[in-house]
Amino acid sequence: MTYPVHLSLGPLALPVHLLLEVLAYSVGFRVYQYLRRRTLDLISEDNRLWIFVGCAAGALLGSRVLGLLEHPELLMHPPGGWLYYFTNKTIVGGLLGGLVGVELTKKQLGVTTSSGDLMVYPVILGMCIGRLGCHLSGLEDGTFGTATTLPWGINFGDGVLRHPTNLYEILWLLLLGSLLWLRERSGSLPNGWRFRFFMVGYLLFRLLVEFLKPTPAPSGWGLTAIQWACVAGLGYYGWLFIRKDEESSFLVK
Repeated sequence: MTYPVHLSLGPLALPVHLLLEVLAYSVGFRVYQYLRRRTLDLISEDNRLWIFVGCAAGALLGSRVLGLLEHPELLMHPPGGWLYYFTNKTIVGGLLGGLVGVELTKKQLGVTTSSGDLMVYPVILGMCIGRLGCHLSGLEDGTFGTATTLPWGINFGDGVLRHPTNLYEILWLLLLGSLLWLRERSGSLPNGWRFRFFMVGYLLFRLLVEFLKPTPAPSGWGLTAIQWACVAGLGYYGWLFIRKDEESSFLVK
């Protein structure tokens, strides 16, 4: 296979990454609708709609801000002009920004039950499809890994065998989804815990896999912006788990 992969429809060149990104959103939403019809949802239709709006706004802002912070040296001199500020994005920023948007919206609506559990499997499926688009885009996408001598290293078009970190992510997401599904077959998780386990699993993976990517940490930062965001997210969920244990201990007493 030669990277980047190009699809054509007659004289038209089809953007593989954009097509798979649109497919990811479409398939993910369809799976969400299917699961919601088969699940007792404690959140009303109207509140769900507003939560989606809050999630989309937070995800859009979070993905852009963290994407820009990944290369702070380019903020004053953006390559390609002002469009640079609107094209950079990252999944970690989208997930954490969406989380903030959802929680703020739920606070305004007075919704106290978890809204994320229904989204876990659709999000996993959508992310897998989207990452396939990243992989097929080769070096153009910027999600490739560092050079490697491992037998599964892939030449993305520059003659260098690299870690296929986007494929690593797909495999991890499929494993994470399978583990959650198997765990829930043996007994349901408390409300909200499916989403918590998903976020912890994904943030932990991204924290570690970023060491296999060529983007260096800015001088004096120690870690990249994405890694620091993962640390912050993991710290937040660690606090939630500790608080839950303390509440359980209090109830037992």
